Amino acid sequence: ALRTGAQTLHAVYEPAIRIGHGFDIHRLAPKDVAGQGCVIGGVTIPDFDLGTEAHSDGDVLYHSVTDAILGALTLPDIGQFFPDTDPRWKGCDSEVFLDEAWKKMDERGYKLSNLDVTLILQQPRVSPIKDKMKDNLVRVLKTTDSQVNIKARTHEKVDSIGEGRALSCHAVLIMEKK
Repeated sequence: ALRTGAQTLHAVYEPAIRIGHGFDIHRLAPKDVAGQGCVIGGVTIPDFDLGTEAHSDGDVLYHSVTDAILGALTLPDIGQFFPDTDPRWKGCDSEVFLDEAWKKMDERGYKLSNLDVTLILQQPRVSPIKDKMKDNLVRVLKTTDSQVNIKARTHEKVDSIGEGRALSCHAVLIMEKK
């Protein structure tokens, strides 16, 4: 709302482009402690002994992109839409969250212009599944592979990420009016 004197205007300003940033981090633990495996970008990591400690499936890539979309639209974050206190989201496939964010973007008249993702993790190695992760993002976000980029880097053995006890992701995107 915009205040001018005693009057408040409630118009929604919809610029031609919007920029969003999302971040997520989750602890890794033995699967019996985590209660699940490790999912990144909608791909269950094969031959990996650790799982993601999270209320949902703990997909850091999908969570960070979801928050980037919500942030660009100036909406509340993923935790407010899908609280970890709600049993409906226990073990939930994070594609549900990403799809809901996409719907909100679409309803507001926007489409993805480009998405740049940086996974920060010491383990697991994701180079063998990067194409699958990208294909999943392209499918869920109804875009083309030329508009999605996924990078991965280690944390140089520094802190919980570098010690392989956690993994994280940053996502930056631009959306444009349709």
